[in-house]
Amino acid sequence: MADSASLSGPAPAASASRSAGLARTFRRSETLRGYALLSPTLLVMALAMAAPTAMTVALSFFIQTGFEIEATFSLQNYQKVFTNPIFEALFYRTLWISGTCALATVLIAYPMAYYVAFHVHRRKLVWVILMTLPFWTSYLLRVFAWKVVLGYNGAINSGLMSLGLISEPLEFLLYSPEAVIITLAHAWAAFAILPIYVSLEKIDKSLLEAAADLGDGPMARFFRVTLPLSMPGVVAALFLIFIPTFGDFVTPALVGGPDGLMLANIVQKLFGKLNDWPLGSALSISMMAVVTCLCLAILWLSRKAKERLI
Repeated sequence: MADSASLSGPAPAASASRSAGLARTFRRSETLRGYALLSPTLLVMALAMAAPTAMTVALSFFIQTGFEIEATFSLQNYQKVFTNPIFEALFYRTLWISGTCALATVLIAYPMAYYVAFHVHRRKLVWVILMTLPFWTSYLLRVFAWKVVLGYNGAINSGLMSLGLISEPLEFLLYSPEAVIITLAHAWAAFAILPIYVSLEKIDKSLLEAAADLGDGPMARFFRVTLPLSMPGVVAALFLIFIPTFGDFVTPALVGGPDGLMLANIVQKLFGKLNDWPLGSALSISMMAVVTCLCLAILWLSRKAKERLI
């Protein structure tokens, strides 16, 4: 009995020692603690994002036969996506609308964020809240509001006619790509203001003073100091606008008309009315791949531009 006790004694002690060692390693490692804190978020993302994406990828290789889906591996859907001239035309239109919207939104948001960051010295939080206050309302409500403003008898046409600048309402304001760009730029402006403002707020003001002491004027200080240091916020704002607007289908459907439809509207019809899920999945995955490549290209170009500015 004594021999068996002596043989079984060290095992629990060794196990306890290993557990204590792992606990010390966990406490000392910032990486492990970070992953532990992120584990709930990573689990939610895996269940809510990664799993549906994997199912969509698998579904894009299936074949639609009538109203049934055959689980047979095929590249037929991707062949349709990349050879159909309608998809190609809609891709270029979507790219143009989303890119123009992202650039226009950043150009509008940058002066607002710059003013609050550098010229407002008291109650900056109030200014930030005031800038985002219009975006507290429903997204659909804002889209319908722009539909009323840009309509045939809307506020713009009525105002221009009352001033005598036009004799009849302008028909191109609504149901056009321009209407989609205007509506999307207003709908996502707050998401561009905030990252740019945070990036500008972090700039050390002593760098601007040093540039002024060296003889730089206001424009030179902006292009040599302020703009390069705020590029992370600008790039983040471009991503935050470009990615969701590339897949938006509500705004083009309401204010775009036939000339303002985008790829996401086709995806919505394929999954909804046409019930062609494999082709819709292939088109969705293709859009995701294109957006990923474009974002990587924008990130690379921004780094090169920052290096040249510095």
